[in-house]
Amino acid sequence: MSEHSPLDVPEGDPFGPHNLPYGVFTTASGANPRVGVRYGDSVLDTAAVAAAAGSPHAALLAAPTLAPLMAAGRPVWQAVRAEVTAWLTDPAHRAAAEPHLHRLDGVTLHMPFDVGDYVDFYSSEHHAGNVGRIFRPGEEPLTPNWKHLPIGYHGRAGTVVPSGTPVVRPAGQRKPAADPAAAQPSPARPGPVFGPSVRLDIEAEVGFVVGVPSPMGTPVPRAAFRDHVFGVCLVNDWSARDIQPWEQRPLGPHQAKSFATSIARWITPLDALDAARVAPPERTHPLLPYLDDTGADEESHGYDLRLEVRINGEAVSRPPFATMYWTAAQQLAHMTVNGASVRTGDLYASGTVSGPEPDQVGSLLELTKGEGPWLADGDTVVIDGWAPGPNGTRIALADVAGRVKPNPAG
Repeated sequence: MSEHSPLDVPEGDPFGPHNLPYGVFTTASGANPRVGVRYGDSVLDTAAVAAAAGSPHAALLAAPTLAPLMAAGRPVWQAVRAEVTAWLTDPAHRAAAEPHLHRLDGVTLHMPFDVGDYVDFYSSEHHAGNVGRIFRPGEEPLTPNWKHLPIGYHGRAGTVVPSGTPVVRPAGQRKPAADPAAAQPSPARPGPVFGPSVRLDIEAEVGFVVGVPSPMGTPVPRAAFRDHVFGVCLVNDWSARDIQPWEQRPLGPHQAKSFATSIARWITPLDALDAARVAPPERTHPLLPYLDDTGADEESHGYDLRLEVRINGEAVSRPPFATMYWTAAQQLAHMTVNGASVRTGDLYASGTVSGPEPDQVGSLLELTKGEGPWLADGDTVVIDGWAPGPNGTRIALADVAGRVKPNPAG
């Protein structure tokens, strides 16, 4: 046994054998991108070990993206996870696995999958209430439909980028500063101004990555959630709060959100989060049958994920995902109940994660009650998190980071 083997991960390491998230990497040797699994501070070249071991899944793991593995379905996901666990923990595989572990800081991580479609939901009651009070003062914070369906909008897949990608401050139309409450231009209320956003914000979210597709015209029921969703990743859905209120009525946000959405470079498989399953909040309104999770079936649960938001290294909030009113299974069921299909690589995000306390909100909009300060050029935002694992362990969720770049227009 080598004294400092990367296989000897300390007990309790949040990237230990109970986690094993998937990513895509290359080494300095210039070999093609392939699937890797994070283990401690190392990356296991699963393609190399699978080839050496004669694994029937070697071709899936040698692909330059997670898509073939994601499309293979849950029985294959479970079989590959069992193989990887054995390669890393069974002494019989030690000699074969150890040479194919690379230091994390010695590899380059890539976008783990090509995003097919992107849907962003609005599923935190605390966030929706906070935003309603800021954007619609004097009105009911929640819209009449909020407790009856998971509200969402179709985002832009082409600007979903991996963690670490710089984010250029967006430009767009916004209400004139002299009349921030104006809903429409008029002779007394001048028209909009154009320029870089001065109210740049973040949204701390959790993303769900679809593996197995569904045919058009065939809804995916809640009970089939784990048959279709491969895993989760942390998301930062960057937002321009001065562009958003001017454009979002009547159809919702567009340019205020479409300029960048950052995701983590590691995807945590759902099977790693079994110990983190929790009951969702109490349902206060009767739900239609396709959304009803008041029974005791396997998909009547949320996830206890603990997030942390840091700006320039300072922790500003710790949003609790367990408080989300709508679950990922309900979101998938609602997204497809009209017959919309899902494809391998589709991403849907939870919406901003916010809890009931002032230090549990997932956006600067809520943290400052709409007054700012907002993100400045050069600011770096990091969102990370963890979940309870088996036997008192922790499952780390890979962080998602981004740095604000100035708009070239000034």
